[in-house]
Amino acid sequence: MTIDEKIQVLLEKKEAAMLGGGAKRIENQHKKDKLTARERIDLLLDENSFEEFDMFVSHRCSGFGLEKEKYPTDGVVTGYGTIDGRLVYIYSQDFTVFGGSLGEMFAKKICKVMDMAMKMGAPIIGINDSGGARIQEGVQSLAGFAEIFERNILASGVIPQLSAIFGPCAGGAVYSPALTDFIVMSKKNSYMFVTGPKVVQTVTHESVTDMELGGAVVHGSKSGVAHFIAEDEKEGILLLRKLLSYLPQNNLEDAPVLNCTDPIDRFEEALDQIIPENPNKPYDIKDVIHAITDDYEFMEVAQAYAPNIVTGFARFDGRSVGVVANQPNYLAGVLDNNASRKAARFVRFCDAFNIPILTLVDVPGFMPGTVQEYGGIIIHGAKLLYAYGEATVPKVTIVLRKAYGGAYDVMSSKHLRGDINYAWPTAEIAVMGAKGAIEILYNKKIAAIEDPAEKEEAIRNYQQEYEEKFANPFDAASYGYIDDVIVPHTTRFRVIRAFQALATKKDTNPAKKHGNIPL
Repeated sequence: MTIDEKIQVLLEKKEAAMLGGGAKRIENQHKKDKLTARERIDLLLDENSFEEFDMFVSHRCSGFGLEKEKYPTDGVVTGYGTIDGRLVYIYSQDFTVFGGSLGEMFAKKICKVMDMAMKMGAPIIGINDSGGARIQEGVQSLAGFAEIFERNILASGVIPQLSAIFGPCAGGAVYSPALTDFIVMSKKNSYMFVTGPKVVQTVTHESVTDMELGGAVVHGSKSGVAHFIAEDEKEGILLLRKLLSYLPQNNLEDAPVLNCTDPIDRFEEALDQIIPENPNKPYDIKDVIHAITDDYEFMEVAQAYAPNIVTGFARFDGRSVGVVANQPNYLAGVLDNNASRKAARFVRFCDAFNIPILTLVDVPGFMPGTVQEYGGIIIHGAKLLYAYGEATVPKVTIVLRKAYGGAYDVMSSKHLRGDINYAWPTAEIAVMGAKGAIEILYNKKIAAIEDPAEKEEAIRNYQQEYEEKFANPFDAASYGYIDDVIVPHTTRFRVIRAFQALATKKDTNPAKKHGNIPL
């Protein structure tokens, strides 16, 4: 063969590989409102930046007639490219080839790009659209899953790992996304579960659909497995690109710093009136967050799950910051099992990747009741406590209103190595609220008063006395637990100055293999 003929053969093979499972299966994919593996990559990466690996890999299985059916790429497209000019590694499962099922060579391709991502210190993005293990390959398929899981584990806290679920993800396949840092699901076609509806029907006699069992809405609001829910794949891909803009390439670098045109001394007068005079009246903590961030922008993480606590990314003077905030608008901002787990995981991610943490506190305590206690609120609350205490990144805390009991300690208090702790003049830092406190402190004195009017007046006086002592930030400030009491409308300026001062912070934990976080 001449050189020209050899080049022509190469081009024909590449053209065949680009078709995946063939034009008809691509058409079927589009009929389901799903993009192909390559279309997803093209949308996600910068134009013409994708460099593909292992295009000509195919399976080595010779059983069950599979030897007669071979496709180049073997059902997964792998390689690297850039997002906003930054290097990322990627794999995208191709449902048009064997339903995206994972076999030996399929897994080897994924492991290869994961290994390269670790060597280069670059994020890895996995786009999942797979029927699960390739049954015809037996233990080779199971081994392939485990090889990927091991790499997810070793990469954890070293490089950002992002997962997109744009189709089925079932059985053992779910554990790779679960081991990654963030999961994006699309509402239309994605679902995740360990065992499908048929098995559930057989074992528990429950009748559920794919979406009822493991759809995006379920995992976004009930299980907390998914961190971002997109209307469709295109929105999901835009979310991935935006999320990466807040993250560093790896654990040895800082997140990109953007040019900030929003004045750092922008005052928000509305914040002076945002805390209601009635201490039991709610307000939306997101109004506070948006008011103080660069250009009023905030990318919320796990928005529909445990909404009594808000987590997400923002920028202050162009620098990426993780925000954790109690939400008085939902369950009064109380800490429960789900909220504690959600916030703890987010804090640990930020700490692993050198992202400073801003904590906004308005918490009446931990949720009481048998449901929470039986569900392990002691352990779950300890996770958040552990996460904040372990974190060595810059930590700025602002108490806006209530900070009662153990919840005060847990929410990045000075005692958990909070670096700069501010309070608004509306802050109340105490063991508990006035009503509950006087029932304990003055129980006998109140019980001894027989006249109802006198009793009511005594309760009112005791309550006023308690509030004068604790319904303000000055008692805590007198011990140095609050560094300064700030005027609310200056919050943006004070936060930015605090993080600027903490930019060179160095803190370490005792030498150890790893801690034993209460899981």
